[in-house]
Amino acid sequence: MDHQHEEEGIDRAQIIRLIVGSILFLTGLAFQFQDWLELTIFLSSYTILGAGVILQAVKGIADGQIFGEHFLMSIATIGAFLIGEYPEGVAVMLFYLVGELFQEMAVKRSRRSISALMDIRPDYANLMIDGEVRKVAPAEVRIGDRILVKPGERVPLDGKVIEGTSMADTAALTGESVPRVLEPGSDILSGFINMNGALTVTVEKDFENSTVSRILELVENAGSRKAPTEQFITKFAR
Repeated sequence: MDHQHEEEGIDRAQIIRLIVGSILFLTGLAFQFQDWLELTIFLSSYTILGAGVILQAVKGIADGQIFGEHFLMSIATIGAFLIGEYPEGVAVMLFYLVGELFQEMAVKRSRRSISALMDIRPDYANLMIDGEVRKVAPAEVRIGDRILVKPGERVPLDGKVIEGTSMADTAALTGESVPRVLEPGSDILSGFINMNGALTVTVEKDFENSTVSRILELVENAGSRKAPTEQFITKFAR
């Protein structure tokens, strides 16, 4: 909980810096000032916006990653200032930070999605063996095994209904509010919630390749993947 508040605080600080830096930047663009005052305004805007990037560039150099994205961004924007292109230097830094903010927001949405998926991830499966029903971890169930899904339970694995009729709540996976009819021959996916009747299901995918597991993996990977440009910069830096 404290960590969550800390992240939210960092977001607010970033937004405040972006707002203040943007106001100074727009002020410098909108009005004519004496050269020294114009430089002061743009330099103040740049410092507010870019101090963190420059600090990361310095840390990267200390860690041996000289040509990291922060270093390249710092060189490009500082170079613009040195040749007198103050607005361009600030604008490049501003657009970079806005992009970073959107990326961070996307990552946090991914994390929330992961948390939501963890809620629908089944904890157990009712494995049918020799007429008995044993509660086991979904990972222990093999393709071809039969499982029993009782009313109110989450479906732990993908498969096909071979016995029983019921309605399934599929909203967690599809977003559909209308329950789906399940009957012998129907495909059933992990993450569904069995609403009323008991179902006997033949498992067609192991837990690692089940719908819930694959969605969870995709969401986790989406948050860690880099854009092509960032991948090139990282590769070039090495």
